Amino acid sequence: MSTFSIFLILIVIVAFLLVVVVMVQNPKGGGLASTFGGGGSQQLGGVKKTTDFLDKSTWALATLLLALILISNVAIPGAGGDAESKALDGEATEQTIPLENNTTTTNDAAPETNPVANDTNQ
Repeated sequence: MSTFSIFLILIVIVAFLLVVVVMVQNPKGGGLASTFGGGGSQQLGGVKKTTDFLDKSTWALATLLLALILISNVAIPGAGGDAESKALDGEATEQTIPLENNTTTTNDAAPETNPVANDTNQ
């Protein structure tokens, strides 16, 4: 299995878990915390501990996702900024112009002139 596949799978799993943890939370203080301990009873560690767990797991998963993305940029070959673009390479973009008259070996031919550049009637 390639390095790219491993990082891709890990990033997708962490992103999915992060979405699940965020969706379980209720921004008004309810959510999973009120479901498991909303009646004042101490089920599953109580409301406060469940909210703290969800808050800490959100931060941990977000940090892990960011770290995986940054590490994958360095670890995957060709993903970093080391590879140069062929468009920036002067040799790759250089075009050769074929000679029309290959039979002459001397420079007896008159140089071509640009009629637009020599036009003084403007």
